[in-house]
Amino acid sequence: MTRKVIGLTGNIGTGKSTVLAMLRALGADVIDADQVAHEVMRPGAAAYQGIVDAFGPDILAPDGAVDRVNLGARVFRDAAALQRLEAIVHPAVFVSIQAQLAASQAPVVVIEAIKLLEAGLSVTLCDTVWVVTAAHEQQVERLMRTRGLSRPEAEMRIKAQPPQVDKIKRADRVIDNHGTLAETAAQVEAAWQALTEDGG
Repeated sequence: MTRKVIGLTGNIGTGKSTVLAMLRALGADVIDADQVAHEVMRPGAAAYQGIVDAFGPDILAPDGAVDRVNLGARVFRDAAALQRLEAIVHPAVFVSIQAQLAASQAPVVVIEAIKLLEAGLSVTLCDTVWVVTAAHEQQVERLMRTRGLSRPEAEMRIKAQPPQVDKIKRADRVIDNHGTLAETAAQVEAAWQALTEDGG
């Protein structure tokens, strides 16, 4: 079959990692844009100096690496700062993802990115866009449990993002992750089958 590229997105705390693991188990090659962002922010990597220049040396840890917790706390309280950070990081992430796509031999590749639509990755790199959704209270609970955030911190991070409905409007496939793991897996497997049989 012709290689297919799935763009997987969804707001924070919706369970994208769960869906990503299911797709990996089905045989997809996976590119995690957040992990790529970690890599391009490392000392000496493509986005590092731009971040230091924009936000100052006080966002660095003692070892010289970008302190992502410190930086995250700053940009999630300031929309302009978040936009400034994304303008530095997104181009470097795009270049790295392009290189990984070129190197992959898998019939299906998944690019998982919370900013897939906003960063323009879906238009240039993806054949189909899948959006993972969940109820607001589930998002809050997951962020508190998996990231150790307080409820106000979790709420702030959720509110810093566009409403879920904005992503749903642009989705080719919506994975509703508010139910059980088995219910989510059934949706993922059905979507996978439809994709891999389509002109395969």
